[in-house]
Amino acid sequence: MPHVEIKCYPGRSEEVKAKCAEEVTKAIAETMGCDASSVSIAITEIEKDDWKSKVWDKEIAPSMESLYKKPGYTCD
Repeated sequence: MPHVEIKCYPGRSEEVKAKCAEEVTKAIAETMGCDASSVSIAITEIEKDDWKSKVWDKEIAPSMESLYKKPGYTCD
């Protein structure tokens, strides 16, 4: 029952977000060997000015050791 939460800056259309969720669902189902119906995906928009405090400091930086895909940027 994989669940994915995608956080991004605002500005993408509902169609783009739906396509992203569809493609991520396909990749997870194929790679992890589960049914697409078992996958859930949330997309949350975070304002650029809030990214460091709401995402980087609380989720990315503390989890750096367990990230399989690390970001190519820092928020120093």
